[in-house]
Amino acid sequence: MKNTALITGASSGIGKELATIHAEKGGNLILVARGQDKLNDLKAELEKKYGIQVNTIAKDLSETGAAKELFNDIESLGIQVDYLMNNAGFGLVGKFHELPWERQMQMINLNMVALTELTYLLLPSMVARNNGKILNTSSTAALIPGPLQAVYFASKAYVSSFSNAIAEELYDKDITVTALLPGATETSFAKTSGVDKTAIYSNPASARSVAEDGYNAMIQGKLDVISVSSRSQKMQLSLVSFFPKKMILKTTRKMQEEK
Repeated sequence: MKNTALITGASSGIGKELATIHAEKGGNLILVARGQDKLNDLKAELEKKYGIQVNTIAKDLSETGAAKELFNDIESLGIQVDYLMNNAGFGLVGKFHELPWERQMQMINLNMVALTELTYLLLPSMVARNNGKILNTSSTAALIPGPLQAVYFASKAYVSSFSNAIAEELYDKDITVTALLPGATETSFAKTSGVDKTAIYSNPASARSVAEDGYNAMIQGKLDVISVSSRSQKMQLSLVSFFPKKMILKTTRKMQEEK
């Protein structure tokens, strides 16, 4: 397999594991993250171990216009993107009106705008050749409102809804769109967002297991895949719609308060 995968947020966590899985299967890569040094290290590791071609692009996709810049960079490389994995994202913990607006705007740009724009820019070529796969990293946060992470939870609800909608728009094409919904995962995300000290992160899944769930679901063309560390967590999530919303809100808020 020489399918080329474009992966954002690729230098660590789930993104790095997605890159490794694709490399293990013989696929080429375009890796995107903010830090060039980490990208260079990963490129050297994967090329040496798996004999594939890895291109790296350092880009902060939370900046306005960065997605179009990335697309132009890919066009200049002359590489066809077969798999698009929109994985980059971050969260913030705190009351909406107390968190810095600039950081919340960056979160909106990264979690929603960049993901949507990259999909918009790369999808037409997939449609033209009637082939391609898209994996968008959402979250189990998409399933409920999130007091103390209001914008983050809302952004992931958008990702899931958007992914499912365009998947149906492409029903007559050989193109699939999959939403990956991880629960708490062992990545730098927790420390960055501030949820590492909350009850939500008491039993996180490994980044590798989440990436495997997402990658396999993408290959199989599934709409959604929930990836959590235990069956009990998955069962709890499946029952969310049966509980009163006020109870869900109160429980979610308490789980995100520091232990």
